[in-house]
Amino acid sequence: MHHLILGAGPAGVIAAETLRKHAPDHRITLVGDEAEPPYSRMAIPYLLAGHIDERGTYLRKQGDHFAQQRIDRLHARATAVDAQARTVTLDSGAALAFDRLLIATGSHPVRPPIPGLDLPGVETCWTLQDARAIAARARPGARVVQMGAGFIGCIIMEALTQRGVQLSVVEMGDRMVPRMMGPVAGNMIRDWCERQGVQVFTGRKVERIEQAGGDGEGNTLRVHLSGGQVLEADLVISATGVRPAIGFLQDSGITCLQGVLTDERMQTNRPGIYAAGDCAEAFDPFTRKTVVSAIQPNAAEQARVAALSMVGQPTAITVVTQINVLDTLGLISTSFGNWQGVPGGEHAELTDVPGGKHLSLQFEGDRLIGCNSVGLTQHVGAMRGLVEGQVRLGPWKDQLLRDPTRLMEAYLACAQAQGRWSGAQDARRR
Repeated sequence: MHHLILGAGPAGVIAAETLRKHAPDHRITLVGDEAEPPYSRMAIPYLLAGHIDERGTYLRKQGDHFAQQRIDRLHARATAVDAQARTVTLDSGAALAFDRLLIATGSHPVRPPIPGLDLPGVETCWTLQDARAIAARARPGARVVQMGAGFIGCIIMEALTQRGVQLSVVEMGDRMVPRMMGPVAGNMIRDWCERQGVQVFTGRKVERIEQAGGDGEGNTLRVHLSGGQVLEADLVISATGVRPAIGFLQDSGITCLQGVLTDERMQTNRPGIYAAGDCAEAFDPFTRKTVVSAIQPNAAEQARVAALSMVGQPTAITVVTQINVLDTLGLISTSFGNWQGVPGGEHAELTDVPGGKHLSLQFEGDRLIGCNSVGLTQHVGAMRGLVEGQVRLGPWKDQLLRDPTRLMEAYLACAQAQGRWSGAQDARRR
């Protein structure tokens, strides 16, 4: 039996190791399109900040780990999948046959249609190669313009400030992290960043980028914003979001919407072909919808479930975690579940702008279905437990509508009554 895995990120590596554990005699091939050993993209900001070296980004530190696991690694990129013939075509033109296929190709950066995006000194921050190029220019005092202030952009911003650059951030949304935070919370994060010395432009677009000419500064870039403002830069970073890397599946017969559509066992519409991680649009039993939730806990669990299903031990996803916990220059913010709420739902909100604190709760019936927080960390475990556990609040809902800060009390009382005490203990430890 040959298990072929496309993608050597966390989902691909965890799936390969799970397969080896449960199928000791099967052949496993792990295909990655980068020359480096499998690494974590989420570790790149720590690399840029100087907290780790490149080896610190590697998913497995032992050089012969995959050889010892008898997992064949192949440096190549998939260009097509023939689901009927059960083959994958590589960029070399070679074809690989498979018995079971896992698509774990992750995401790739969105490329906005901005003139000048190909100029030297304009980089994404997605690969180790990108990180090397950024480090060469992002020296103390360098002028850096970052396009995008979403979740990934804020993590990159943290690393850049630690390098001592002069940073300007341009976000086309009306607030920072607009896909994670409502207007109040997003603007509180913006105000915090500006107090830390970061220049933030919200509701603005980068219209074009050009090289400064005739001034003897060949490395200088000019970034033109909507509204007419021009920013001088030594480095421009495009952090305008990512999307699933699934273009090679066109005409494959594998159903794709936003991502590769899967069932609760991570299987696609084609038997024996699975998907996991950032490229997967997984069925969430909680919301009864399919969702792409590109965070590493999902990648790990989906990879485990897919691998077990591939060896005939069907296991189902219980929930697609929709969690973001963000540290923006020391300000902690969180987003859980359906933080925007639902039609007809109730909500409670508490805001202390001078104190830098905000809490927003969204209810459907007597369940908490989503929440945001800024500057509050003591409620994180309770928020996750209530949202993911679908805990019925009963009379505690009215208590929370009056005082949203009583989340821990509500969780411990309601979770214990419904036999979910272990989750409450987890919440207490957070």
